[in-house]
Amino acid sequence: MSILSSIGRIAAGYAATRARYRAARTLYLLPLDIRKDIGWPELGDPGDADIFSAPRSRAAAMQR
Repeated sequence: MSILSSIGRIAAGYAATRARYRAARTLYLLPLDIRKDIGWPELGDPGDADIFSAPRSRAAAMQR
């Protein structure tokens, strides 16, 4: 495995995590009744700072 493929895999993982956080932030900004209509589960407090913060790696998230 070359260094470039490793970097590409890390970059792809980061891009997927960033897209997931962006989608979650967008859905949390919708009114509660619309979120219920589309079936968005209440995973936590919408005021939670983790939702609106920059994505972290899994290793950093596990340390919390």
